Amino acid sequence: MYERFYGFRELPFDLTPNPRRLVATDVHREALSTFEYAIASRTGIALLIGEAGTGKTTVIRAAIEKQAGQAHCIHLDNPALTREEFVEMLAVRFGLSARARRSKTRLLLELEELLRQRSARRETTVLIIDEAQSLTIELLEEIRLLANLETNDEKLLSVVIAGQPEMADRLNDRVLRQLKQRVALRCELRPLTAKETIGYVAGRIQAVGGVPARVFTAEAVTLIAERSGGIPRTINVIADNALLGGFAAEQRPVTCQLVREVCRDFDIKASHAVDSRGRSARPQADPPPDGGGDDGAREQPDGPGRTDTAPFHQILRRLRRMPLFRPQWRSSSY
Repeated sequence: MYERFYGFRELPFDLTPNPRRLVATDVHREALSTFEYAIASRTGIALLIGEAGTGKTTVIRAAIEKQAGQAHCIHLDNPALTREEFVEMLAVRFGLSARARRSKTRLLLELEELLRQRSARRETTVLIIDEAQSLTIELLEEIRLLANLETNDEKLLSVVIAGQPEMADRLNDRVLRQLKQRVALRCELRPLTAKETIGYVAGRIQAVGGVPARVFTAEAVTLIAERSGGIPRTINVIADNALLGGFAAEQRPVTCQLVREVCRDFDIKASHAVDSRGRSARPQADPPPDGGGDDGAREQPDGPGRTDTAPFHQILRRLRRMPLFRPQWRSSSY
């Protein structure tokens, strides 16, 4: 879409959890180190807690890619399964026999044999359970039992459980006390501070060959930090759509006015980002719809075309009518 206009090799704010796009903020660096160790040392169950969109899946995939030897990864991200469907899903993902899909006993026998063979070859197997806060107690118990597969010296299966903050509350339930006791490592991903958000945006742009100062004004990035609340997925949504709007208006760098239009279009209200000390930062108030009081909106683009910007929803309607964009249009939600 807009890559050539801004000098990018590829889209910088794509929403897929690509480990190559992980920006090493302090909070992500700590989580990455924790899970690299958890997988390499086969500690059993590791727990990653974080709000939706904080980058849990990206951190886990990056940790797996950094393993020295071969790592087999099975990722389960649909919690709406019955016990029978869970058994079938595991059998299919691990490449077990048709009998294992119908029998839990057969599943466990074949899975243990497979894991022992891989362990003998010094290969690691990781089971990632995503959206764990929505799993039934029955399935959480099945996951705990899978983590019990072991030899006298080591665990045969590394289990990574990723969930939103409600998962931490669920583990305090007495029914799940055995699962909680088996959590060997635990880490929490908090939202980014305003300073970390600025570094995140710059890092994403630099990773695809762009120059941050030529893409967003400083005021625009500050506004993205405030409106996103430091949630990386929301940062990506705002930044990606602001770049699209700037491309349609032939305007660069992107200013506060375009960022505000995006936030209005997606109904992203002013959020309290956290500062470097973990305190809530005061959000900027919206100016009148005509952009009054927004210094960034009066900046001149460095390319040809208009010096003002149409409301963002009008820009999107124009783009959708252009044949060039129809085959490539992407949804901005997960």
